[in-house]
Amino acid sequence: MPQFTAAPPIAGLSALVTGGSRGLGLLMARQLGARGCRVTIMARDDGELAEAARSLRRPGGPPVGTAVCDVRDRAAVEAAVEDIAAREGGLDIVIGNAGVIQVGPSASMGHEAFHDAMASIFDGALNTSLAALPHLRRSPAGGRLALIGSVGGLLAVPHLLPYSCAKSAVAALAEGLHAEESAYGVSVTAVHPGLMRTGSHLHAQFGGDAAREFAWFSALAGAPVLSMNAERAAERIVSGVQRRRPRVVLTPAARVAAKAHGVAPVTTTRLSSALARVLPRDAVGEPGVTEGVAVRGGGTSAAPVSWLRKALGALNDRAAGRFNQRGRAALSGLRGRKHG
Repeated sequence: MPQFTAAPPIAGLSALVTGGSRGLGLLMARQLGARGCRVTIMARDDGELAEAARSLRRPGGPPVGTAVCDVRDRAAVEAAVEDIAAREGGLDIVIGNAGVIQVGPSASMGHEAFHDAMASIFDGALNTSLAALPHLRRSPAGGRLALIGSVGGLLAVPHLLPYSCAKSAVAALAEGLHAEESAYGVSVTAVHPGLMRTGSHLHAQFGGDAAREFAWFSALAGAPVLSMNAERAAERIVSGVQRRRPRVVLTPAARVAAKAHGVAPVTTTRLSSALARVLPRDAVGEPGVTEGVAVRGGGTSAAPVSWLRKALGALNDRAAGRFNQRGRAALSGLRGRKHG
């Protein structure tokens, strides 16, 4: 019979989670706190941070710190990490989770969507990693770094190409840092989740035919078989970081897709092409649709909602209220917009 060893204790260690004010980041922070870590959550919105910190604090539990910071800003990240390390007496665990999701055909999203995704997702992960590594190397417990990628970074997903490109870069960064930092006693975990019921569809940006893009994405993200319970996902990720695993791929569908793409990339690319044909068509040029303009998920309330969308998305919609996800009906250009 296989022998299972207990995970090394992490109680008392100092942990930082970027993008920790809602969704998966909030849940990972909760897992770390439950295991006795002194947790600091970082995000751009001070109101969301305060609300998240209140939900994480427990009587008699370890303290919860906050740091207002845009992970795209290298200097701001470096200053924030220095402040946290000084306040906590060092850093032992860092999870880079901040990012943005943009859904729609590439022609409708435009160049800026790709640049914005790379800045928010990849630059955010890079800024966090390089600022944190000197402190993680000095950790008496041996530092742990985790970067949250996606199955979309292991194989390209139609209508999620800006996201897939940025997550692919995060995957390469995590694997490369794992190799380089092992000599310094720092473990680096690449995390590649599949669909999770976090309520993130309310903060995603939807381009092209935004109403239909929102309908398919929110339905699949909440489908019980294809998506994963977010609390379970956070538990699995933190356990992987605690055990210093180099790679964590979540959901059976994501594991199958990643393995299939590695073995038969031509076949999976053809399947992706078939999927793209049933997704909403590029709507640039139609009335009310402009390249580079996206609607936030909370702003699609006028979208036609079928009984199937209601049924499949019910779990995800409920998760939005539980994980500090507050949809905002905002219409905005992608150009110059920042995400944390």
